[in-house]
Amino acid sequence: MRVKHVVQIVILALLIALALYIRLAPSDADRWHRMPEAVTDRDLTGGAMRVVHADAESFRRLHEIITGAPRTRVLAGSVEERMVTYVTRSLVWGFPDYTTIRLRGERIEVYARLRFGNSDFGVNAERVDRWLARLAQRR
Repeated sequence: MRVKHVVQIVILALLIALALYIRLAPSDADRWHRMPEAVTDRDLTGGAMRVVHADAESFRRLHEIITGAPRTRVLAGSVEERMVTYVTRSLVWGFPDYTTIRLRGERIEVYARLRFGNSDFGVNAERVDRWLARLAQRR
């Protein structure tokens, strides 16, 4: 009986440590504030890419939509720089997902990806598509 309790306490301690690591692990702007050279409309295993034909005003409005989203903050960049990276954390565990938007000519490029794990179960694509739908409504 005593061994069983020790095992349960160890498992609980490991879960708490994992939860704290996920929530408190720092986000390195140099690592996440990047875009692939070629961005195309597609879903990825752990994220999504989208391209929208738009102007600087639409880029600013998309920034406002994203910064108004729950549990989302700017990690690096700015509207003036024409590239911004955001961190959005999941509600329960606080898993960080990173989304970078870039204004390149007459198009907005969006690159969303997870940090931990191999699959996001489509969460990043759904979030980006919601943001872009809101942008399209405001045009």
